[in-house]
Amino acid sequence: MTRSAPIPDTVTLHVPFRLVKRGCRKEMQMPEGATQPRRTDNTLVKALARAFRWKRMLESGEFATIAELAEREGIAPSYVTRVLRVTLLAPDIVEAILDGSQDPKSTAEALKGSAPDDWAEQCRMLGNSN
Repeated sequence: MTRSAPIPDTVTLHVPFRLVKRGCRKEMQMPEGATQPRRTDNTLVKALARAFRWKRMLESGEFATIAELAEREGIAPSYVTRVLRVTLLAPDIVEAILDGSQDPKSTAEALKGSAPDDWAEQCRMLGNSN
């Protein structure tokens, strides 16, 4: 069996993407409609873990105030307050963060800001389906 065309030495592959800054790192963003691999955002997962741990500590009475908790953790009370807001997110958003399928708009800083009380509105605001 003979080949009619020689095999090229190099193959060129063109993949459309753009680089976007997310916090202190750069991320490759694929075009609309391209399937993107799920990747857990460790910063978001850490914020969730801290927030729910701190909430449990406050609810159990281990600490009476956010100021006491912040002092023990060695961080500013305002930071604890911002992180605790993450506990008010819709369960769908929390689940999406944990399995890595959250919308790119769902950054740690965006989630620490004020979000609507209504979970459906949160999902619309953060681009998660619900």
